[in-house]
Amino acid sequence: MTYGSAIMFAVAGVLGLVGIALLVRLRSPDVTEGQTYAFRMIGIMLTSGAIVLAMSAAAMWQWSTA
Repeated sequence: MTYGSAIMFAVAGVLGLVGIALLVRLRSPDVTEGQTYAFRMIGIMLTSGAIVLAMSAAAMWQWSTA
């Protein structure tokens, strides 16, 4: 695995964890309406960003070893 791919996987992992944590936080009863909107939007964007970044890292890793 190249150094760049490893960094991309690590960043994707952090983005995914934070995104999932925000989405799980929505289950709490003390979340306000504004927080619900923000947590939903940011959580979905971070989680989808993590998926795309992980796919890009996997493609880069595959191309660098071919």
